[in-house]
Amino acid sequence: MPGGVTEKRHRLLLTTDAVGGAWTWALDLAAAAIARGFRVRLLVLGPPPSPDRRRQAAAVAGLELVETGLPLEWTAATPEEVIEASQQLASQVERQGPDLAHLSNPALAAAGPWPVPLVATLHSCVGTWWAAMHPGRAMPDDLRWRQALVGRGLANADIVTVPTLGFAQAASELYPDIVFEVVQNGRRADGEAPMGRPRARVLAAGRLWDEAKNMATLDAAAARLAVPVEAAGPVVGPNGARIELPHLRLLGELGAGAMRQKLARTAIFVSPARFEPFGLGVLEAAQGGAALLLSDIAVHRELWDGAAQFFEAEDAVSLAGAIAALMDDPARVERLAAAALSRAQAFGVDRMAAGMIALYERLLRHPLALSGAA
Repeated sequence: MPGGVTEKRHRLLLTTDAVGGAWTWALDLAAAAIARGFRVRLLVLGPPPSPDRRRQAAAVAGLELVETGLPLEWTAATPEEVIEASQQLASQVERQGPDLAHLSNPALAAAGPWPVPLVATLHSCVGTWWAAMHPGRAMPDDLRWRQALVGRGLANADIVTVPTLGFAQAASELYPDIVFEVVQNGRRADGEAPMGRPRARVLAAGRLWDEAKNMATLDAAAARLAVPVEAAGPVVGPNGARIELPHLRLLGELGAGAMRQKLARTAIFVSPARFEPFGLGVLEAAQGGAALLLSDIAVHRELWDGAAQFFEAEDAVSLAGAIAALMDDPARVERLAAAALSRAQAFGVDRMAAGMIALYERLLRHPLALSGAA
């Protein structure tokens, strides 16, 4: 970028976790930042990455991966654990001296002002999750303190981003003093989707244990179907959550290559989510050439309206009927798949990276003005 700040080889410290979509988001963003001249150190919080995910990180040329062992706010047992982790992380940043830090876990900035300019991305949080899953009900204390720490971390950031407008609106209700900037997620497509190939599978994927993913409704729908419904992902979460899905064909956690192969043979990708800030799994399915059958929630409509078929999230009977009808209508499946693939082109990693790096450069040029320290 001639004349841009990245000619100075600025050092970016980026955090992620290895539990969900934040991992692939971080790797794609790190690779794009490195290609634009940044030196990137990626710090992993929470449970360590699997061998497959370590291989994915090793494939990003120039990336330095550091496993911190520090807890996430939603897996920590007490607020003191999160505050201590925040202090440790800030101390590491001060010692390492990056030019810029980007947290994908904003609660890790809760302990106080940061020693370097700070971007925070709110991918999700327990507060927005609870509001979507239990509307009108008081949040339990065990989640309330976690939400409070997220809010403190967001307040200590110079710039806060979210992946969709719908999620920005949900987050603004809980954190009204925070200005959210929307930078839509992106994903690097792995080759050209094999359109026109016969496909016979129905697939769902993600954190199956998370009740927001609503796999219980898909399981109930599968019980009414002759066609098998497959589901990839863990049924036990790092926070101890667990789900039984007796009517789904469980595949376990699939590596990136195995998931690509599975999508290449998938006719219909189903997301019955009741709450979804973005949905990288849906995007990957669209890039893989699958037709999308999605719950009718705000974020799904925001991203995929006109390129997917929708159903009521809690209606297992309707979902079963929609799957059966689509499996009997391969021409419609192909039309939906083509529409989803076309829409997916709007969510490429280059667009996401350009949006983020524009914010990095703005912050690097004007760090004092943005942090309020001027």
